[in-house]
Amino acid sequence: MAVSGDQPQQPGLRSGRWARKRMARAKAMCESLSVMPGYGSSLVSFCGSSLQGLSSCLAFEPCQEYYSCKDPPLFGENCFSLFGSKGLKVGRRQRRVNHASGKAMAVAVQPAKDVGLKKKTLKKQRRVVVTGMGVVTSLGHELDPFYNNLLEGVSGVTEIETFDCTDFPTRIAGEIKSFSTDGWVAPKFSKRMDKFMLYLLTAGKKALADGGMSDEVQRELDKAKCGVLIGSAMGGMKVFNDAIEALRVSYKKMNPFCVPFATTNMGSAMLAINLGWMGPNYSISTACATSNFCILNAANHIIRGEADVMLSGGSDAAIIPIGLGGFVACRALSQRNNDPTKASRPWDTNRDGFVMGEGAGVLLLEELEHAKQRGAKIYAEFLGGSITCDAYHMTEPHPEGTGIVLCIEKALSQSGVAREDVNYVNAHATSTQSGDLKEYKALLHCFGQNPELRVNSTKSMIGHLLGAAGAVEAVAVIQAIRTGWIHPNVNLEEPDKDVDLRVLVGPTKERLDIKVALSNSFGFGGHNSSILFVPYKRSLSLLMRLQIVIKAEQWKRMKVKHKTLTSRKDYSQMACREGNLEKKITILDICKLQQGGRIGNRSKSG
Repeated sequence: MAVSGDQPQQPGLRSGRWARKRMARAKAMCESLSVMPGYGSSLVSFCGSSLQGLSSCLAFEPCQEYYSCKDPPLFGENCFSLFGSKGLKVGRRQRRVNHASGKAMAVAVQPAKDVGLKKKTLKKQRRVVVTGMGVVTSLGHELDPFYNNLLEGVSGVTEIETFDCTDFPTRIAGEIKSFSTDGWVAPKFSKRMDKFMLYLLTAGKKALADGGMSDEVQRELDKAKCGVLIGSAMGGMKVFNDAIEALRVSYKKMNPFCVPFATTNMGSAMLAINLGWMGPNYSISTACATSNFCILNAANHIIRGEADVMLSGGSDAAIIPIGLGGFVACRALSQRNNDPTKASRPWDTNRDGFVMGEGAGVLLLEELEHAKQRGAKIYAEFLGGSITCDAYHMTEPHPEGTGIVLCIEKALSQSGVAREDVNYVNAHATSTQSGDLKEYKALLHCFGQNPELRVNSTKSMIGHLLGAAGAVEAVAVIQAIRTGWIHPNVNLEEPDKDVDLRVLVGPTKERLDIKVALSNSFGFGGHNSSILFVPYKRSLSLLMRLQIVIKAEQWKRMKVKHKTLTSRKDYSQMACREGNLEKKITILDICKLQQGGRIGNRSKSG
């Protein structure tokens, strides 16, 4: 029972002498606290009411007696009490303890020293650009040959030669036939590492070379702000499988590197060790969406100021018996063995599954000012992206494409891009019956009103590179931005009845001035990811862009009001005579303009 000093006693209840003293002490303490800044109002209201809200109004650390008591609450048999009670029997020794605890309490509730909160200074948004790229694919290991083959519609899908797959129902893949690590990976490692690591290291170092990161430039870098984030969906499957086979004989026959070289993170780790880069370093494994996850997270490290340079992408090499057999068991692969180059056919009525591929793709991401200071060539700007989960099925996409739509819309929103600005989409489209259509319908839902939209699938020529797919396709997107050409959709001979050919790229390359490019990647488990790239342009400052837009809006309004105006000169004279516009541009107008994508859009120069 809480007792206030101003509250009269109930008839028939007579307190003892010591109880009255305790109540007087409690009243005195409440009155003393009421004059303390920050405690008065809350404690007065507290003393006259129940104990609810104790933690919010009594901001002090309990004294030692509180911790030594058996019962944590304020009212307990062996615990001090702030307020007296008639029914509580207390001995002389306990009363002394209570008296001492009251003093301790009074000291404890003294307000702490004001800690000045440092205001966060508004910082300019750090922009992320692509300054280098590296690829290892069945269509080439250099940027230009790789993309030229895509533009010409060349297919990299052939019969598997690495192992005997006669007994498999699928015997085709986007297999890399000739690959050398000479000059990129030390011989002692090239003999021990899994191919996914060899592809990763080679593509990573090629991205550095392409970005002008010579040894001299790297010596000038702040290694603590350089990181590696390259993922893999399957990891070192070959190394792990070989270890199992060796174990059948004896553990002594096992490769001592089988465990580290099988893990998905070791590729990023080995590349960082080789370069001496001490910034963010890890890998992400989200099935076939791995690369986009890695690129998005790497860019976020740069935006947050945790890194200035990041190598990011993905790598996979799963064309081995266990990998092929696993996907055959899932009934996910095409069995068009007699005509390998026609097997991968996204959106075609006769598609019968995807085609496995292998390789790696790596982007050199860099903070804009850092890139400009070292004079790097800038291929494109990374605007942002998003990730979502279908939360529906382990391998099948959501019937309504809900997760895909949400992912795309979030990517646009977070990047500040209007739907009508996206005119090129490199789709995930793997050549499966359900996946292709679900993504297509999601794209129409998001961009159906854009007559300039063009959609293609790189997988129609190189197959599905699993965890490396997103990175290799990102390279294709950036090459399209650079060259102004987008590659065709091969094998689209009989389009699905629900597909509009006016949206899809035809059988030959097309010229396109890309405004904003979107690249999708989805993976088993319902993982969805979308990332956005734009041509890099030296944009004006936000203030200058605001001024330009405001002046343009003023000019429009003046033309409506004074239809005789025919030039900006007439407008200037009229504005001077009137002193200003009758309808001034307000902050609300600016916000509306900004939401409409007319300002603040980095893809436009002004």
